[in-house]
Amino acid sequence: MIYENSFCYIKRHESSIPWLEIHAKDGYKELSDNEEISLKIFKLAILIEKEMIKFYNPTKINHASFANYLPKAHWHIMARFSDDGFYPESMWGIRQNDGKDYSKDFDKFINILLDEVKKQGF
Repeated sequence: MIYENSFCYIKRHESSIPWLEIHAKDGYKELSDNEEISLKIFKLAILIEKEMIKFYNPTKINHASFANYLPKAHWHIMARFSDDGFYPESMWGIRQNDGKDYSKDFDKFINILLDEVKKQGF
């Protein structure tokens, strides 16, 4: 876990790309179960997206919230690159090639992100 507040926590998803997950703390299953918290988490996801764009300059940012295997509200935010190994497939799809590893600067990114999260009052 890299961050926690009163309504959610952020954790790293181990991967060769920058990939974070935001989990609602109260364990609700659907976004509509707690719209107030969902909106706060959505704003946090947008902040993470913006910081990933600034730091990594990715080809695309992906958001996902399937929650079929883990039936609770949570979000995945991933910086995708045209040479990331799975692109253009989903990260749950079929690997396309060996791809570049974008994980080496992740700790530096997290420090920048956490400064911004605190500055924004999350």
